[in-house]
Amino acid sequence: MKSYRGWARHLQTFTKSKDYQTLTQQDVVAFLSYLAVEKNVSASSQNQAFNALLFLFKHVLQKDFGNIQGVARAKRKPYIPVVLSREEIELIFDRLDEPIDLIAKLLFGCGLRLFECLNLRVQCFNFDAGVLTVHNGKGQKDRTVPLPQSLIPALKQQLQKIAALHDADLKAHYAGVFLPDQLGSKYKNAAKEFIWQWFFPQSSLTLIPDTLEHKR
Repeated sequence: MKSYRGWARHLQTFTKSKDYQTLTQQDVVAFLSYLAVEKNVSASSQNQAFNALLFLFKHVLQKDFGNIQGVARAKRKPYIPVVLSREEIELIFDRLDEPIDLIAKLLFGCGLRLFECLNLRVQCFNFDAGVLTVHNGKGQKDRTVPLPQSLIPALKQQLQKIAALHDADLKAHYAGVFLPDQLGSKYKNAAKEFIWQWFFPQSSLTLIPDTLEHKR
C-alpha cells in the first residue's frame, strides 16, 4: 500500500494537484506514457503504477477508467547474466575445501540450486545409469539430470565416507535422519536405512561460502 500511495502522489504532481474526483482516463494514459517516455521507468514499475491507479479509481474514487489504450509501453531491459570463464570457475573450485568443492561442482555440472544439493540423499544417486534424481526441487517437482562423468570418482569417495559415518552412527544407536512427508511414522526403520542418509551430512559441512549462496 505504501508504493500505491506513492504512485497516487506522483499522479497528483503530474496533474498539478488536479481534484481527484475530476481525474479521467486520459489523465491516466498521459501519466503512464510520461513514465515510459520521459522518466524511462522499467516495465515492472509502469505496471505497478497502473495497478496503483486502478486501485485508486476502483476502491477510493469509486470510478472506472475503463479499458486503457494508447499508452506508450516501457521497454523491458534485456538481462545479461554474468558468466564466468572456465578458468575462473576452476580457480573457485581450487580454493574450496572438501566437501564444499564437490557441492560447487554439482551446482555447476548438474545445474542444481544450493538447497537442492544440500537435500540430496544417498538414494538420489544412480551411478550405474549415470543420473541424479532431484526430489522436491523448485516448484516441488522431481527431475533427473545426468551426472558428469568427471565427478563420479569423487562422488563414490563421498559415498564411502557416508557409509563409514552411517556404520558409526548405528553402533552409537542414533535415532536416524529426518524423513520427509511423514515417512518416519509410516516406515519405522527407514530413518536408519543407508539409502535415506544425507549425501552431505551437516556435520561434515563448514560455513557455506557466499559464492555458493549466490547460486540459489
